[in-house]
Amino acid sequence: MQIKTFIGAVAMALAGLAMAQPATPNLDKREANQQQRIDQGVASGQLNAKEASRLESREAKLAADEAAAKADGKVTRAERRKLQREAHRDSRAIHRQKHDGQTAATAAANGK
Repeated sequence: MQIKTFIGAVAMALAGLAMAQPATPNLDKREANQQQRIDQGVASGQLNAKEASRLESREAKLAADEAAAKADGKVTRAERRKLQREAHRDSRAIHRQKHDGQTAATAAANGK
């Protein structure tokens, strides 16, 4: 009888651990993609250091907001929608900065 109780308790604990880390796989994939786009923009010179720093800050804020949404063990539909909107805004900012004509070379030439 004690073994069944122990196994039941372990099963409950494992289920609790699984629920403690709510999944946001689409957002995680999107964050990785956006980070790759920033890195590629820096490597190609499309983003200067200031632009890259600003975009990195936005990505860090998104990650912090995601962590805050996960803190209570459940990401609600409203929280998920808010995070997706924020990720979409960040994605547009990356596109705008990469295509605004400013480059790492022009920033260096201007002394910035």
